[in-house]
Amino acid sequence: MNLSVIQSMIDALEKPAIFIRPDYSIQAVNRAYLDTYKQPVKLGHSRCHEISHHAAEPCDRHGEECPLLYCQQHGRSTSVVHVHHTQTGLQHCDILMRPVRDEDGMTLGYLEILNKVTFAAAGTDVNKMVGVSAPFNRMLNLLNRAASADISVLLQGETGTGKELAARAVHDASLRHDKPFVIIECTGLSEALFESELFGHEKGAFTGASQAKKGLVELANGGTLFFDEIGDVPLNMQVKLLRLLETRSFRAVGGLHPKRSDFRLVCASHKDLLAMVEAGEFRQDLYYRIAGFPIQLPALRERPVDIPLLVEQFLLVSTEGKHFSHAAMQKLCTYSYPGNIRELKSIVEQASLIANDSQIQIEDLPQVLQNHSQEQGASDHEIRSLEALEGDYLAQLCQTFPGSFEALADALGVSDRTLYRKLHKFGLRFR
Repeated sequence: MNLSVIQSMIDALEKPAIFIRPDYSIQAVNRAYLDTYKQPVKLGHSRCHEISHHAAEPCDRHGEECPLLYCQQHGRSTSVVHVHHTQTGLQHCDILMRPVRDEDGMTLGYLEILNKVTFAAAGTDVNKMVGVSAPFNRMLNLLNRAASADISVLLQGETGTGKELAARAVHDASLRHDKPFVIIECTGLSEALFESELFGHEKGAFTGASQAKKGLVELANGGTLFFDEIGDVPLNMQVKLLRLLETRSFRAVGGLHPKRSDFRLVCASHKDLLAMVEAGEFRQDLYYRIAGFPIQLPALRERPVDIPLLVEQFLLVSTEGKHFSHAAMQKLCTYSYPGNIRELKSIVEQASLIANDSQIQIEDLPQVLQNHSQEQGASDHEIRSLEALEGDYLAQLCQTFPGSFEALADALGVSDRTLYRKLHKFGLRFR
């Protein structure tokens, strides 16, 4: 297989694609890839990490999972989500990497195909999932995979980790994105309301039913039905739910004729459903019906580098012109957040209301952070690593340096690419 054949192959792809050698050099590229990135590609010379990351070294040298390295080591295809420098700014890209072999099975190189993840952002963007950390990117990879199929998805994670936003992302990235996204809040849904809310009712079906009403299942026809906190559905109602999921048919309360609804199923729970199955509190057959593709959402304490991005997002929505001091931001980044993203949002909103000046100080933080600060005080005099000090210094400069990004790189005596890599390493953004 020669390069002209490979070039024809990737030209036929609609998504951005390149063919690269084991040394990362780009040997063939399609128009969609050239239109995605600012930096021009010189065939045979440009390396993939130079174009996508603006980095002189491969991504595995900076703490990321390198798909090419995986293909070399395991001899099979892989996929991973990275943050790339594109024409429109930083963009999450789902990268599919697969070996290309000749007739004798010898590896000629690697085909890289990019799929832009539109439901996530590497900066502030309202109504999108925000983050750049490795756990966050691994979650995006799974969400993107789930969205491409019609399989039932089970989102699991602690309270406040963003399960509803993840469910909406699966819907928005699916072929059903132009159809309804219907949420069923399972917590507090009584048996008396269960059938009426889900299946609807006919006029006169019960006292107060003065007119017919469509249920949520019928409203979701063609779209996605999201059961939030499905672990809260009482055991005696789970059999009715199981029948719906198995047959996609139901009967309205007071109705005589069965109806059908074509919906994609997404469920979420902060509870350990398998433990509930073992305890006899959740039906095993229902669990395997809803858990076609389980995805674990990371807790906020597992992705601390995303905290500054989330804080910036919440400030953008709730206040104008306020920002956290470096010291206050450090306190935010070292807190464990038992309430996860929801708790962080509440803390940011409280602090911005308490602060009288544009800069939010440590004393403006809620008492839960003040107490946490006191508990951590005993370790303030411990020796810290040079790497930690570098991160603190860069975080301060990102907030206070008056010049441009390029001017900051000059002042520090490093190249633009080196400064970018350092900021990415510590999860920082330049204003």
